[in-house]
Amino acid sequence: MPVLEPNPQNGQKKFVIVLGAMLAITVVIGIVASIASP
Repeated sequence: MPVLEPNPQNGQKKFVIVLGAMLAITVVIGIVASIASP
């Protein structure tokens, strides 16, 4: 199974969603940390 396909299938879409979710979680943690810091 290739990582990148010419025509994105469901697996490709899921991979992009997971990557986006990880990025979003990282951003949220950064924002919360900056707010919580004195």
